[in-house]
Amino acid sequence: MSDTSKISVLHVDDDADIREIATLALETVGEMHVVTAASGQGALDALTSFTPDVLLLDFMMPEMSGEELYHRLQENPDLRDIPCIFMTARVQAEEIQSLKNLGAKDIIEKPFDPMTLADQIKAILAE
Repeated sequence: MSDTSKISVLHVDDDADIREIATLALETVGEMHVVTAASGQGALDALTSFTPDVLLLDFMMPEMSGEELYHRLQENPDLRDIPCIFMTARVQAEEIQSLKNLGAKDIIEKPFDPMTLADQIKAILAE
């Protein structure tokens, strides 16, 4: 059982290396509780038994993109209020604004800095 004072994160990314680096960064540096999923469907499956404080979604994934997953979550009254942060290498201003218009809390640019990732998430959640 995780410490209830820890921020819990569901990190969804199809790249195993990114999931591993982010998990290490968030758990070790950020002292957060992290559950990972390799796909949108994996995230939906995880969400049946785990409600995180924040979702960290890769924008570009095969089968179900981060944006498609976000839309699916918005259809569920139990999940729609979980803050969502997208992670993407596509950081053009209009794409960032488009994601924020959807309801994303913020966007973290890839490649991210593992040493500051947890602080970025905490700052976004504090806004």
